[in-house]
Amino acid sequence: MTMDERKELARSFLGKVVRIGIDRPIGYVHKKETYALTYPINYGYIPGVLGGDGEEMDVYLLGVDVSVNEFDAHIIAIVHRENDVEDKLVGVPQGVIFTKEEIAAAVHFQEQYYRSHIEVLSQ
Repeated sequence: MTMDERKELARSFLGKVVRIGIDRPIGYVHKKETYALTYPINYGYIPGVLGGDGEEMDVYLLGVDVSVNEFDAHIIAIVHRENDVEDKLVGVPQGVIFTKEEIAAAVHFQEQYYRSHIEVLSQ
C-alpha cells in the first residue's frame, strides 16, 4: 500500500460511525524489548479493514473511561505517522468532541515514539 493509498483509506473513515474491536483495553500492558507501555485509553481496530502495516486498521478510542470489548465509534481524527507504515484513527462516542490538542495529549503515550500530526474532522 502506498502512502497516498494509506492516507486515502484513513480519510474515508472520517465522520463515519464504525464498530471497532478493542484488543488493548484501558490498563493493558504491552511489553516491548526495552520498556513496557501501559494503555491509558482503549485501543483497537476495525475488523476486516487492513491498514498500511497489513494488519487491521488501528483506532484510538477516546471519551470512554472504562474497558470495553467493542464500541460503535464516531471517527473524528487521523493520527498521520510520518516515520511509520500506518496511520491511526481516533474514535469517540457520538456527540463527543475533542480538540486537536486534547487528542494529542491522549495519544502521546504511544505517539511520542513517532513523528506524527493529527488531522481533525471539520466540525
